[in-house]
Amino acid sequence: MKIDGTHYRSIWFDESDHSVNIIDQTRLPHFFDVLTLNSLDDVCHAIRSMQVRGAPLIGAAAAFGLYLSLKKGDLPPEQAGKLLLATRPTAVNLQWAINRVLDTVQQAPDNEVKTAAALASALAICDEDVSNCTAIGLHGVTLIRELDAAKTGPVNILTHCNAGWLATVDRGTALAPVYQAWEEGIDVHVWVDETRPRNQGASITAWELDKQHIPHTVISDNTGGHLMQAGQVDLCLVGSDRTTYKGNVCNKIGTYLKALAAHDNAVPFYVAVPVSSIDWVSDDIPIEERDSGEITSIQGLNSQGVLDTVRLTPEGSAALNFAFDITPARLVSGLITEKGIVSADEQGLVRLKGLLNSD
Repeated sequence: MKIDGTHYRSIWFDESDHSVNIIDQTRLPHFFDVLTLNSLDDVCHAIRSMQVRGAPLIGAAAAFGLYLSLKKGDLPPEQAGKLLLATRPTAVNLQWAINRVLDTVQQAPDNEVKTAAALASALAICDEDVSNCTAIGLHGVTLIRELDAAKTGPVNILTHCNAGWLATVDRGTALAPVYQAWEEGIDVHVWVDETRPRNQGASITAWELDKQHIPHTVISDNTGGHLMQAGQVDLCLVGSDRTTYKGNVCNKIGTYLKALAAHDNAVPFYVAVPVSSIDWVSDDIPIEERDSGEITSIQGLNSQGVLDTVRLTPEGSAALNFAFDITPARLVSGLITEKGIVSADEQGLVRLKGLLNSD
């Protein structure tokens, strides 16, 4: 996507010094900082601290982490993979990308060949992610076109967390249909959930949409149900960190509540998910529990223009911080994938697997 006229991916390889560059998402929306990652430790820290975040992006970052580890000769690839996997347990892309790179380097005869193979695999993962997200946008925009044809005024879309280009390598998942619609000249407006506790909606999604000049309004997490009752939401679009073969969707905490409200108000609730985020084996989803400080404190720009952290809760109050929740398949209108839109159930996923096998 373009930021002030310049095209960026969220992660890219610098051939001049064989490093990896990322946009530090913990500094957005107030500061646009590019960080250079030179080691496995750098990548692990970037994923764990959420300098990079979003299932497809952390998978791509992990692939580069294995490359950087091999380049330095730090650890055996399998051990490096275990360290990367421990950074974020919920997103299935992390395991998928690690396994893909490990499979690629397994048969290589020496470290030099392994390193080159790991880099080629990481670059391929990035390029494929861009292609897949573009396809998700092309399939998903059909839903927005239908809504636009049936009403006057903008198509109002509610989204939760950030599933835009900063959650992927480029283009995004849930926001890809929105970007496609806007480029086609469709009148769209996005309700942006703030997405406590890390405020990825208020800080990142709103920043993305602003940079693309797409009309949007930031709302508190508790506002969506009211807007649906008032007929001001035409479509809910969210991403997914892991979708199981039964169609159950794990996404940022609070997604389940939006799905319940959408179901109660007959608002279509679609999940944009690349195939790499689907768990074809298990319906068991580990839910990440993060530091309680994300609940008790909040980061923002103070009056001196400095990023600062302030405490919100009494010092003696305990806090519980689950990062994700699970939306059952029965509440999901459909899954938007790079292969098309399928139903969120075992039959739909079987059909999707058939589309994959036919390629």
